Amino acid sequence: MSTVFNFTFVPWFRSVAPYIHTHRGKTFVVGLAGEAIAAGKLQNIAQDLALIQSMGVKIVLVHGFRPQVNEQLAAKGHEARYSHGIRITDEVALDSAQEAAGQLRYEIEAAFSQGLPNTPMAGSTVRVISGNFITARPVGVVDGVDFKHSGLVRKVDAAGIRRTLDFGAMVLMSPFGFSPTGEAFNLTMEEVATSVAISIQADKLIFLTEIPGIRIDSELPESEDNPIDTELPLDAAEKLLASLPPAQKPTDTAFYLQHCVKACKGGVERNHILPFALDGSLLLEVYVHDGVGTMVIDEKLESLREATVDDIGGILQLIEPFERDGTLVKRDRNEIERDVGHYTVIEHDGVIFGCAALYPYPEARTAEMAALTVSPQSQSQGDGERILKRIEHRAKAMGLDSIFVLTTRTMHWFLKRGFQQVNPDWLPEARKRKYNWDRKSQVLVKKI
Repeated sequence: MSTVFNFTFVPWFRSVAPYIHTHRGKTFVVGLAGEAIAAGKLQNIAQDLALIQSMGVKIVLVHGFRPQVNEQLAAKGHEARYSHGIRITDEVALDSAQEAAGQLRYEIEAAFSQGLPNTPMAGSTVRVISGNFITARPVGVVDGVDFKHSGLVRKVDAAGIRRTLDFGAMVLMSPFGFSPTGEAFNLTMEEVATSVAISIQADKLIFLTEIPGIRIDSELPESEDNPIDTELPLDAAEKLLASLPPAQKPTDTAFYLQHCVKACKGGVERNHILPFALDGSLLLEVYVHDGVGTMVIDEKLESLREATVDDIGGILQLIEPFERDGTLVKRDRNEIERDVGHYTVIEHDGVIFGCAALYPYPEARTAEMAALTVSPQSQSQGDGERILKRIEHRAKAMGLDSIFVLTTRTMHWFLKRGFQQVNPDWLPEARKRKYNWDRKSQVLVKKI
């Protein structure tokens, strides 16, 4: 095994391990667009889902079949008809949907049943269980359009789904539901996945879709200056949704976003829109800090907060490399334990990616911001500025007029954010006595 491999694999595996631990025992609902299967992506997606399940995640997989039904209809010389973004399901369309669902369930079950050699699924068999977990009702007539056998979710058998997941199986669901009288209704994958995620209070709802996510400016085309917005707070998502026209097709920005917003408001903590065209997008989204798609989150899950004693280990691990290379002054565990109340941390999925401490000098109406640190994995993502703003708010709440920092290497970062350099003699007397003249740290002050 090469030395290069060792030096790349070990740090990578260590960076992934916290996510493996965090997601163990959690429940994900995955909505798989029928277009992904039509594009030949099923095998790789099945391998990735099998990997995720093998690491202790419970999975409900809801498949779509839009292109497959359209193909069946075309073979019968029948036109596919839509209104309000929903298929109008007449008798021929219902038969086509049932045929497509049966074929796709067979293909999906086959994909999870084979332990392919030389793949992540080698030697594995994932138990897949389907069932009549959905009770449906008709869409009816909307704006003069009769949707016939198209339906909406009336009720989800959440207890039955949970029992199946606890049995260790993956739950596979087609977008079909049945009325109490046994009548079949064609549903949408997106509504089924959203309803199930809310009913079982899943930890994540993930849509594998035709689109790469939601861009920073949804009205502008793809470019380096208009990347995917990887984290969209619920209130921002609601504002964006209100500004968009009603979704008519899956490639419309509002199409998947509306379901993510609904799930988020229904108690699902994290809701993702991922591109199925990117190989491994599921793994990249779940086990890498920034992910590759858009995640809609409830603001109540704010990751910026004051530290507790449970964060001491994470803070030490974060700042240790910067102490080792001389960027930060070394602090021992006892000092951080004593001062943990001074620290603000930023975390994602239980992993601390940034921190800073605020030490007030009330007699001088100022405070020192110390140990401002952001993990290299999270730099250039705005976490440093978020921590700085939180520190400023804390200082204002204390009735202080300014904050100051001592730095040897990051002067320009602070200057860009409103700090001004001053002579060390400016420091409060208590801090001046502890100033290390050999280190020659630069002193920068910001009025707040």
